[in-house]
Order: sequence, then structure tokens, then C-alpha cells
Amino acid sequence: MTDTNPDRQAAFRATITTFLHGRRDTKRDKLATDDPKYEMLMEQFSWVNWIDNAAKRVTQIQAVTHSLKAIHPDARGTNLYCHPKQLFHHAEVGSHVLGENFAGDVVGNAAALDVYKLLGLSVDGQSLLDWMLADDADLKAALSDDPVQAENWIKAFTTLVHPRSGMASHTRAKQLYWLTGDDPCEDSDYHILAPLYASSLAHAVFQTINHDRFSEEAKAARKARWNNEDHDTGYAEYPDLAVQKLGGTKPQNISQLNSERGGNNYLLSSLPPQWQTSAIRLPWHVDSIFPTFGAQKSVRELVRGLRQFLESQPEPTLETRNRIEEITDTLIDELVGYARSLQDTSEWTLDDRCELVDVEQLWLDPGRTHRDDEFRMRWQQLDWPIEIGRRFGNWLNQRLDGQLPLGEIQQRHWAKELLLDDDWARTLKKQRDQLNISAKHVAGDML
Repeated sequence: MTDTNPDRQAAFRATITTFLHGRRDTKRDKLATDDPKYEMLMEQFSWVNWIDNAAKRVTQIQAVTHSLKAIHPDARGTNLYCHPKQLFHHAEVGSHVLGENFAGDVVGNAAALDVYKLLGLSVDGQSLLDWMLADDADLKAALSDDPVQAENWIKAFTTLVHPRSGMASHTRAKQLYWLTGDDPCEDSDYHILAPLYASSLAHAVFQTINHDRFSEEAKAARKARWNNEDHDTGYAEYPDLAVQKLGGTKPQNISQLNSERGGNNYLLSSLPPQWQTSAIRLPWHVDSIFPTFGAQKSVRELVRGLRQFLESQPEPTLETRNRIEEITDTLIDELVGYARSLQDTSEWTLDDRCELVDVEQLWLDPGRTHRDDEFRMRWQQLDWPIEIGRRFGNWLNQRLDGQLPLGEIQQRHWAKELLLDDDWARTLKKQRDQLNISAKHVAGDML
């Protein structure tokens, strides 16, 4: 004989009783005690009568994870209830990723949804339906002192997750013939697929997107971004998000979960990527790339941040030095990345529109060394990086000029930071190795 736990039985009974009384009291409060309907209501919501009636009405609804009515509201056919652990765990996102904490849906007669609400009541972290499917002895004992009656009720309620008799599609459902054999002209080589709407997955997507868009955490993160402040978490954006309305003014006619969403179902953008021309353009008709580089938004913000920090006259501490180096390193990373985007195009400095000074041509067009012997010889001398460092220092000094007393010492410091930068040095070494030369100088020896 299976052991039972009186405390768990009491918990089951208390949960169901609270549910029944809540529904009964909502209707009872509208009736006078001497109204004939009052006694009828009390009898209707007695434990045995209500549960027995619910066990009979459960056939009017069906628990599903994949529904047909979302495909077309007039479609009549097979719906499926598939626990995520029963599904094949392929690499693509699907209902199998939902795990144990998935939301089951229900379709059928909206007037019988109170039965589903009963079965959805939670005890010890699981729904009554889950406990019934697990053949829980305590729930059986809580339902009725008569084991046969309890068994019959549970058997009726658990049909909620079973497919209705026979697999069937419908003329208003979607159907797809999939070639499974070798001969596309042979009818028997096709298998018919009837796609269903992944209702539980759609609900999880809806809840996730709504949290990312409207939760207090997301609002706080966006506010911090707007105020240019740090925040512990980031936030997600869903560009080109569309909303599909199912069920019109009666979303409950589609399913319970669809009703909870007000009929709203999110559709993520599935447009092909729109390739756009890079924001980096070749610097025609200028003698230096530094003004163009400095006009970029990210660079302007870095320079402004460095200027504001220096203007605050921070104490000459290690923390101050680290802060300056952090901003400078980020700025140099931006410069190296910008230069690399120009270096990807070979021999562009041979164009008549290029008016850059010679050292910047050597820096920004290493591909030209494979064609222009004179250019390659000047590149191999490796005296031009020192001049690039000097020009960078001059540019940064000018951008920081204002209330700051900057001069040659600061200019040399910025130049040194660039020439000793690891990314700069690696790029230079790679280019040098490609030319198979032995450099007489390295960045650290150039100062």
C-alpha cells in the first residue's frame, strides 16, 4: 500500500477549497439568502458536485503546447501537448528549450476554462494536473474518500493532455508535402506535414520581450544610458518588431494563453541583412586624416571626457594616471581601428584625389608597397612612425586646448603612448614581416 502524507493531503484540499469558495462567493454575494438560486448555488459548489461536473466538462477543452486554431480560427483538427523534454533537442531554438517551467495552453470551449484554472492550481511547486499525471497518492486521497471515485476523476482530468481521437488536419489548416523519397514525381515519396502554432514557445517569447521592454530594470538601464551613466545591467532592443493579433475582439476563442496576451503575439524581424557602405570613407582632398578621425562621435566623446577630467585638476596620484591612460588607450584603439579600415584598401593613395602628407600615406596604404618600389623603400626605413606619433600628439594637444596649459611635454607623452601601444606595434610588425624586412627600429626605440 502506498504511504500517504496527511499534511500534503490537507494542503491539496485547502488549495481546492479556497478555489471553489472564491468562485462561489463571487456569485453568492449577488444573491439574497432567501433567493431560491442561493441554495442551488451552494449545492452547485459543494465539493463532490462541482468536481464531478468539472470532470465531465473537461472533455470540452484540451491542454496543448502546439495549437491549430492560431493557424486559422475556424480550423478543426489535431492539437498536441508535448512536454519540452519529449522533444528532440536540436541546435535551433524551439519549444524544447523551455525546460520544466513552461506554460501549457488550453483550447476549446471558453465556458469550461474554469476547469483548467482548477487543474493549474499549484501545490509544492507543481500544478494539480502535474500531480495527477504523476498519479500522486496524496492528491487521490484528498479528492475523495472513495478511491474508485478519485481514480475516475483523475482519469477524466488527465485526458486534458491527450490528443483527441485520431490525427486530423483541416481544409483551413496549413499543409505541406515534404519529399522524403528520391522521386519527386512519385506521390508515395512525399510525407504530409501539418504545421501547428508553438503556443507555449510564443508565450515565453512574449513574456521575455515584454520584460526586456517594460520592466523596471529595463527602464532604469535605458534612463542610465540616456543620462550617460553606468548601470549594473544592460537592456535589449528588438528592432522592427511586429505584433500579430489573433482572435480579434475574442482572443479567448483561440486559446487561454492568447487571451492572457490580449491576442498579441510578437513577430521578430526576419528580413535579410541590409548591407550598407561602411561609414569609413577614403580621405580625399585633405592633408591629414586626424581631423576626419576626430570628427567621429566615439572619438569626440573620448576627447571630451579626457578634457573634462584634466580640467577638474585631479590630484597627481596613481589613480589619476591610470584614468588618463585608460582614456588614452581607448582613443588609440579607435585610431588603430580607423587606420586599419583604410589599410584594407590597397594603392588608394595613388589616386590624384589623395593629398595626404607622405608619412600618412606610408602609414595608411601598406598595400602600395607591393607595387611601388620607391614607396616600399621609404616604408622600410621605418622613420615615418615617429612622425605619425608626433602628429597624433599635436592633434590631441590641439583638441584638449582651452583652459589646459598643454605643451611639448604633453605632446611627447601622447606620441609615446601611441608608439608603445601593443596593437599599433603588432600591426606594424605584421606589415613588416609581410614585406620580409629587418627593421632597424622598433616602436620602443623611436623616442
